[in-house]
Amino acid sequence: MPENDPYLGDAFVKDDVQNLKDFDQRLRDEANEDLADVIPAEATKKTQIIAIYGKGGIGKSFTLANLSHMMAEQGKRVLLIGCDPKSDTTSLLFGGKACPTIIETSTKKKLAGEEVKIGDVCFKRGGVFAMELGGPEVGRGCGGRGIIHGFELLEKLGFHDWDFDYVLLDFLGDVVCGGFGLPIARDMAQKVILVGSNDLQSLYVANNVCSAVEYFRKLGGNVGVAGLVVNKDDGSGEAQAFAKAVNIPVLASIPQDDDLRKKSANYQIVGTDASQWGALFAELGMNVAEAPPVRPAPLSQDGLLELFDGSETGAGVVLEPATDTDMRGKNAAPKESLEVIYDEA
Repeated sequence: MPENDPYLGDAFVKDDVQNLKDFDQRLRDEANEDLADVIPAEATKKTQIIAIYGKGGIGKSFTLANLSHMMAEQGKRVLLIGCDPKSDTTSLLFGGKACPTIIETSTKKKLAGEEVKIGDVCFKRGGVFAMELGGPEVGRGCGGRGIIHGFELLEKLGFHDWDFDYVLLDFLGDVVCGGFGLPIARDMAQKVILVGSNDLQSLYVANNVCSAVEYFRKLGGNVGVAGLVVNKDDGSGEAQAFAKAVNIPVLASIPQDDDLRKKSANYQIVGTDASQWGALFAELGMNVAEAPPVRPAPLSQDGLLELFDGSETGAGVVLEPATDTDMRGKNAAPKESLEVIYDEA
């Protein structure tokens, strides 16, 4: 065994174990620190980078396309970046047309020995600049890793030198692998906005994002939650109750309305002064811009369930432990005991 090999030998193993223990303890100490609620009243950078999270299918793309269009109509420079592997964030903005994604374009250009240019991946309509990061085909790669790769390409294209008032990032909230937590874990965004509705699953996702924000705040992060957008609001009030419970504001309540459903299905923009819904999105734009990032108070699973009628969430269910016999089913057979029994003297 070579004496100079740093990866071998008992002395190294002991030192390495001790180092790991020390590092683990430092992480525990950091996580237990009360960093106090020192929250900036407004974003400290010129460009507000805002990450929007929500359950798949909850209406993030609908909300963001119309919000970004309204903000641009109000004279703001807005960049919308789709970070969902489905690549559907910009569909409504571009009338249903598919936007070439950064990842697929990069792959094709690399095979051709060419460099990606901004005009290959970024497109504009109604004053909004928009692009899609994209993702791998099903079963052929990690969506989270695709997000990380996409942002690496954006940096090469000059992301940090671009001049925008707002950069809106559309992220899935019900996928928890690393790339999707990038804005929170790496302080890429100043604040997070949640999109949810009056249903348990979308609020479960919103609560998980609140938990992630609070976790990284305890580790020294600066990202906070600016509020909740209630989409498809039927007036039942669970989403508003959730926002109150986790101590975040409701930025807008978009009603469950057949006109909105039809216009969304037909790729029509309603986030404009020319629409009857313009005032709603104008108010949302103002609230998104001005709402300070705050530390949420995420709920426990039981706390989340308590927001709903018990008859709808299985209240009163008791966990019944399974037995080894249950698991073996028809293969169950009595086993002779190994216990030694002594005759009485």
